[in-house]
Amino acid sequence: MIRILGLSATLPNYLDVASFLHVNPYIGLFFFDSRFRPVPLGQTFVGIKTINKIQQIHDTEEVCYSKVLEQVKAGHQVMVFVHARNATVRTAMGLIEMAKNHGEISFFQPDQGPDYGQFEKQIQRSRNKQMKEMFPEGFGIHHAGMLRSDRSLMESLFSKGHLKVLVCTATLAWGVNLPAHAVIIKGTQIYDAKRGAFVDLGILDVMQIFGRAGRPQFDKFGEGTIITTHDKLSHYLTLLTQQNPIESQFLSSLADNLNAEIALGTVTNVEEAVKWLSYTYLYVRMRANPLAYGINHKALQMDQGLELYRKELIIESARKLDKAQMIRFEERTGYFASTDLGRTASHFYIRYNTIETFNELFNSQRTEADILSIVSKAEEFDQLKVREEELEELDQMLCNYCELPAAGGAENGYGKVNILLQTYIGRGEVDSFSLISDLSYVAQNAARIVRALFEIALRKRWPAMTYRLLTFCKVIDKRLWGFVHPLRQFSHLSQVVLSRLEEKKLTVDKLKEMRKDEIGHMLHHVNIGLTVKQCAHQIPSVTMEASIQPITRTVLRVRLLVTPDFCWNDQVHGSVGEPWWLWVEDPINDHIYHSEYFLLQKKQVLTGEPQHIVFTIPIFEPLPSQYYIKAVSDRWLGAEAVCIINFQNLILPERHPPHTELLDLQPLPVTALGNLEYESLYKFTHFNPIQTQIFHTLYHTDTNVLLGAPTGSGKTIAAELAMFRVFNKYPSSKVVYIAPLKALVRERIEDWKIRIEEKLGKKVVELTGDVTPDMRAIVQADLIVTTPEKWDGVSRSWQNRSYVQKVAILIIDEIHLLGS
Repeated sequence: MIRILGLSATLPNYLDVASFLHVNPYIGLFFFDSRFRPVPLGQTFVGIKTINKIQQIHDTEEVCYSKVLEQVKAGHQVMVFVHARNATVRTAMGLIEMAKNHGEISFFQPDQGPDYGQFEKQIQRSRNKQMKEMFPEGFGIHHAGMLRSDRSLMESLFSKGHLKVLVCTATLAWGVNLPAHAVIIKGTQIYDAKRGAFVDLGILDVMQIFGRAGRPQFDKFGEGTIITTHDKLSHYLTLLTQQNPIESQFLSSLADNLNAEIALGTVTNVEEAVKWLSYTYLYVRMRANPLAYGINHKALQMDQGLELYRKELIIESARKLDKAQMIRFEERTGYFASTDLGRTASHFYIRYNTIETFNELFNSQRTEADILSIVSKAEEFDQLKVREEELEELDQMLCNYCELPAAGGAENGYGKVNILLQTYIGRGEVDSFSLISDLSYVAQNAARIVRALFEIALRKRWPAMTYRLLTFCKVIDKRLWGFVHPLRQFSHLSQVVLSRLEEKKLTVDKLKEMRKDEIGHMLHHVNIGLTVKQCAHQIPSVTMEASIQPITRTVLRVRLLVTPDFCWNDQVHGSVGEPWWLWVEDPINDHIYHSEYFLLQKKQVLTGEPQHIVFTIPIFEPLPSQYYIKAVSDRWLGAEAVCIINFQNLILPERHPPHTELLDLQPLPVTALGNLEYESLYKFTHFNPIQTQIFHTLYHTDTNVLLGAPTGSGKTIAAELAMFRVFNKYPSSKVVYIAPLKALVRERIEDWKIRIEEKLGKKVVELTGDVTPDMRAIVQADLIVTTPEKWDGVSRSWQNRSYVQKVAILIIDEIHLLGS
């Protein structure tokens, strides 16, 4: 059993969560309310009465200052929570200015303790100039747009007591455990980018922020203050006293989750999906509070388990997914089938709306600039908004680092994503801190989205697009444009050397052929020649040889030898292997006929041992002039190889009719066996047309036979006819019957134990991984029923096993499964 523990702070409807986690309410459920706080919390609500906006802002500042001053005078530290990143600086600067005007700045300035000097040095190293200005006055700021190092510095300064006031955004309350004696929430309006409007701060945020007030071990009590407009005052009071239950947010991402379940194979039809929904927290809350989810009470009374409503939800999501081609949904039967697109979306966590965008904009003709603009429009980047103060810098980045046109430009969200991504690839300098954090978000997500696009192109079998996207994946991973010199992937080569390599157009192949001193002279740097030559030999490269062999007129088997041709270095290549993608493309029809992923192991590279890859591809008449086999490294730019398959001298097999025509024979009666014992085994009187055709060959000759016929056409009886011939003609010999699966062996044993052992008196023995009889039983057996692996093991030492030498006939059933 897996044991689940749920821990939570602010949960009024803990019973719902308990039933969602299947907790036993009598033994496994514990709930402690605010009386158990180690430090009791005093809560103050301040309402600003004026309606004039400017006056409101002014009053809020005044109240905030007086509350902060009151706490600092008493020797406490304060956290002021605001709701926008730029508001942190504005508020802190405003408070400092007021303190100076009132001549009260001395209360805020930090005490010059013993470790003050070292912190001062650390502050001076930071690039954030506002932070430097505020520190001597005892103020600090903290928000998600700052660098990780600056945020950590602010946290440690505050916890050591060097900062009296920390102005921060709500992210600090959720993500960092930093307590203060007093907490002030300044204003409760927060901008919601999705709605494009201001909304009220959620009560969960308020409780989480208030939870930061009062430091255990230091304080006897903590203080929380909310400053808001007068009309919102009662709203927050009621919310804090009668808490609102936590609702489920699952509906917004139902389609993505349903797709993931279908791709995993855990949900295959509507009925299972409806059951799956009953395991969710959404289901617990829908029954408790139907109105919040658009269900009226009448519907709930009619349908206690909400079966119909759940079914509606599932069908609606399934239709959406079907429209986006992520699943195939057959409404008549209610069955779901996952598609390549849906599986890719699930593996790379791509949202349903993004896939819709891809379906609309993505095709095999897109250029690199188009790919960039498609990626930038992904729903994953929706929360990145253009801020007024960033426009100038974004325009500079557009001029300096963007190699491709950025659709949308700096004033659009998707244009901003595009510029940031290109700046990331070009390793551009970014100054503003909010842009730095947006840049890292874009970089993390773009790599995943482009990988997904690569897989979609590969599944759609578009060769040029697949190649373009794989290159683009590597461009993002390596932060290098595809047109730069491949040796830029080695960080230890200097910029000067790399620039000269590019100027002199010295390709990797040329470098491999040149001597180290030649390279040194070309680069005006004699000693660097050896290093550059080593790097050129470390870029993965392979040589390929293909031999082709037609299996039929339309199927070709290709045997490919891939030989590694580079020097292995653990620091550069790791210790496992180098991953490659391989595909066969038809340049005329612009189509991929086969693709696969393989690893060149370190051992293979060191010994130069080739990788054998065998696959089949279709061919069409009239024969094309050639196909290309392309191998492209999954990680290295400029590491690829091409091999041409030529069809000039290919001789295809004859066109022969694929199956044996049935001769016009009368159905053969069972009496043709000429043996009453055998005849009594069959419930019918005549053999069917196929058995009639092959009866003579099986029962009266010793020739080898391959019988290919659809399921249910009586192949097992054909095998029995061949056995009877052995029983008649070679009574002391053995029959070996091989079935591909243990289950099929069991089935035969159950049948033949009765018909052949009991009725004919022949000894039947089962030989599988589960059942290994002793030697005596095998020696005495007339019929051995076994699996390929087991017979393989037994027959290898045939020289000293007499029973193997006595085998007169080998019957292999379901031979098409052999080797799979």
